[in-house]
Amino acid sequence: MRFLKTRIPEVVIVEPTVFADARGFFMEVWKESSFVENGISARFVQDNQSRSRKGTLRGLHYQINQPQGKLVRAVAGEIYDVAVDLRKSSPNFGKWFGAALSAENKRMLWVPPGFAHGFYVTSELAEVAYKCTNYHVPEHERVIIWNDPDLGVQWPVPNGSNPTLSDKDATGTPFAKAEHYH
Repeated sequence: MRFLKTRIPEVVIVEPTVFADARGFFMEVWKESSFVENGISARFVQDNQSRSRKGTLRGLHYQINQPQGKLVRAVAGEIYDVAVDLRKSSPNFGKWFGAALSAENKRMLWVPPGFAHGFYVTSELAEVAYKCTNYHVPEHERVIIWNDPDLGVQWPVPNGSNPTLSDKDATGTPFAKAEHYH
């Protein structure tokens, strides 16, 4: 596996080594020792998977208590995956990083605790699987509005169109009024 640092050092792109032949392919998705060697000590307690249609945007989600680290990958289709630093003590507070994750490129994104997370579906359908370091607790879940001007996330939404959003995501909190981590 290759671990690629991003402009926010704690957010890491993970490129698995893929062994392919005429039958298909094999790859390791999670190997604790490799992650620890690359500075990611994570204990995963929950696996989630979603399926979404083109134009769907999910996020920007986080839990103010019991924050979750997430190892995200697209097992079918393609998404644009985004992490936003919500740690007030961080030099990257309020900054975001985004990357294309697809079944084809097999990249994963490590989104550490203390970050909001979201993704936009760029293919006809996408299935996203992610491992979490903490359990989902609905009463601690928060949502920052996806198009907050203070964050300026450059989602690949075509001009003149709007993403498909859940009611929760459509009524997210502005970044300036959102709860942050210390």
